[in-house]
Amino acid sequence: MSVNISTKAVVSAFAGIFIFLYFLGVYWSFEPDQLDIRAEVTKAATAENVAPVVGYTTTTALIRVTETLLNKPGGYLANDAIPPSVLLDNIPAWEFGALEMVRDMALVMRQEFSRSQSQSAENKNLKVAQPQFNIDHTSWAIPSAEGQYQKAIDELYAYRTALTKVNNQSAQFYARSDNLRAWIQEATKRLGSYSQRLSASVGRDQINIDLAGDSVAQQSTNTASSMQIKTSWWAIDNEFYEARGACWALLHFLKAIEIDFNDVLEKKNAKVSVQQIIRELEASQESIWSPMVLNGDGFGMLANHSLVMANYISRANAALIDLNDLLSQG
Repeated sequence: MSVNISTKAVVSAFAGIFIFLYFLGVYWSFEPDQLDIRAEVTKAATAENVAPVVGYTTTTALIRVTETLLNKPGGYLANDAIPPSVLLDNIPAWEFGALEMVRDMALVMRQEFSRSQSQSAENKNLKVAQPQFNIDHTSWAIPSAEGQYQKAIDELYAYRTALTKVNNQSAQFYARSDNLRAWIQEATKRLGSYSQRLSASVGRDQINIDLAGDSVAQQSTNTASSMQIKTSWWAIDNEFYEARGACWALLHFLKAIEIDFNDVLEKKNAKVSVQQIIRELEASQESIWSPMVLNGDGFGMLANHSLVMANYISRANAALIDLNDLLSQG
């Protein structure tokens, strides 16, 4: 009799642990809310008792987006090796999408925004911060991904503080149209890739246009003239959440760009273009009411969430390309 009671106790304990881990995993899988960039800047400037200068908002956005990756419920999950996070895949994919946008912004800040010309010296803080973001995002040993990202955040704080020091001219942020175009070009490449990968959820035949437009162009190896592109059923939700994470981060960066590059955008009469892109990206963050990412045919009975996301991303990408062309005009 005692054996039966002991067995029941063990089974009940395992069932309780399973239920606890399940609901904990569900809670950790909720995507973070959008940040109010203007409020974040006001809060940071008040705490530091400084007046925001050009570049303060973009740096703050980069800091807060990265901090959200580390400090959201469950923390940073992509490199966890124990349950329940090791069993989750949607939110780690979301984290990687946001991280890719963080990496692009950090690189452009180091190479473009903080330098007046190609021969200018790099900012010492950004020179240290930017490589920290390039560690394998699944690394959990020493050094861990979280540790490297936190080092980058610390350097970004130092850079932001230096921007506000009147007598310290070693830290600069140049809000010029050519610098902004450099970042836009990186963002459009990311969005273009996400749009293609999401569209492949239903499978399609694609003609090879890799060398189109140049009669003497060459490539390393020959490829088929047409190919069938289709995302694996197992990877559809990962592609979807990676794209959502990227759009979430890009949304905040654009809101910061709208502030720091206000004069440049006003001169080109391009603020409305940025606001439209922001609106498209906000639409991509609408709540998903389905318990899973559906993959219906394009005109089938079930929804295809990937195609809906691809639609918003494609429109935002097209608007970014138009904005880049507008900024290139004298």
